[in-house]
Amino acid sequence: MTSTVDSLAVFGGGKIGEALVSGLLRGARTVGTIVVCERHPERAAHLSETYGVRALSTVDAVAASEILLIAVKPQDIADLLDELAPNVRPGQLVVSVAAGIPTARIERSLPAGTPVVRVMPNTPALVDQAMSAISAGTHAGPEHLAAAESVLASVGKVVRVPESQQDAVTALSGSGPAYFFFLVEAMIDAGILLGLPRALAAELIVQTALGAATMLRDTGEHPVQLREAVTSPGGTTIMAVRELERHGVRAALIAAIEAARDRSVELGREQA
Repeated sequence: MTSTVDSLAVFGGGKIGEALVSGLLRGARTVGTIVVCERHPERAAHLSETYGVRALSTVDAVAASEILLIAVKPQDIADLLDELAPNVRPGQLVVSVAAGIPTARIERSLPAGTPVVRVMPNTPALVDQAMSAISAGTHAGPEHLAAAESVLASVGKVVRVPESQQDAVTALSGSGPAYFFFLVEAMIDAGILLGLPRALAAELIVQTALGAATMLRDTGEHPVQLREAVTSPGGTTIMAVRELERHGVRAALIAAIEAARDRSVELGREQA
């Protein structure tokens, strides 16, 4: 198989599943090349009505597709694999975005030799700004990684990592948008506390976040350098940074990301 595979089935129509469907359709794929399989009838109907894709049963979705993209919750992976196992054909590629689930777990439930690629995307796929990390399973070769990469590239940036790093990736970029939203929420509340209207505070912070992220991406400078460029001696910023350090914000973020990593490991063990 090659990275130009035309037919793809998305199993799971939640936030990530829908984000991938919508992003793929904004990219190079057409409605006729994507099908969805969603156990909740109302979600299946929503995806069909919103994006024009066909909602099929598990058996029909497998039969209609060359790439099988698993986007169910980790807790639902066992039931789905039981349904997939009798129907997967030789040469079909399985791409999993189920958090914490190792490729070995999926390979063990599917026909011997099935190529599996593990992916950790994130919700900015909704606006084509996802960060996705992909890892090859035992039977996945360069052509399978290229095929998975072509799918994920439709919704953002893709990097290849050893599977041993996937739990850390899950904690950092998979859950990462929530950390930024949390910080932005707190900063907007601070603006309101200081007397600004909510709409103005939100506009100020969102544009500031966008500008800061663009500087990080485009300048190539270390975040310390960029922060120091804003931090004048005896000025307002250094006073704010001192308070952040005094309240342990840096340590709290590191601890939070470690906790997310640990939960990703646990999810994999729970479904072993």
